[in-house]
Amino acid sequence: MAKNENVKDGVIFPVGDKNVAYQDVFTGQSYLQGLVNDPDVSVGVGNVTFEPGCRNNWHIHHNGFQILLVTGGEGWYQEDGQPARRLHPGDVVVTKDGVKHWHGATKDSWLSHVAITAGTPEWLEPVDDAHYDALD
Repeated sequence: MAKNENVKDGVIFPVGDKNVAYQDVFTGQSYLQGLVNDPDVSVGVGNVTFEPGCRNNWHIHHNGFQILLVTGGEGWYQEDGQPARRLHPGDVVVTKDGVKHWHGATKDSWLSHVAITAGTPEWLEPVDDAHYDALD
């Protein structure tokens, strides 16, 4: 049994539906619940939930940023050229414009975070299994 199974039922915000729109830039299954759906607001806000082992591809936000508010479970965040950082509930991650990074759940735990995103994402290569499996 995976750690933090309760995250799959929603922690603060609903889990949402399977993240079909972005499934080609994730390894494993994620879920997405949009939280702000106002056309006059140019910042995306969504609750993203990752099954154990799920992570997104390396990516860059152009002309913007991304803020992650970790609400449940355990995960990883890594910027290119830096060591991976383990994430826990209450952690805040700020990714500045143009920084290549990825984030996702640990191998054995669910993860939930609110993503506040501005700008245009450029999706890059997947985080390869050897790199991910070496994290601990």
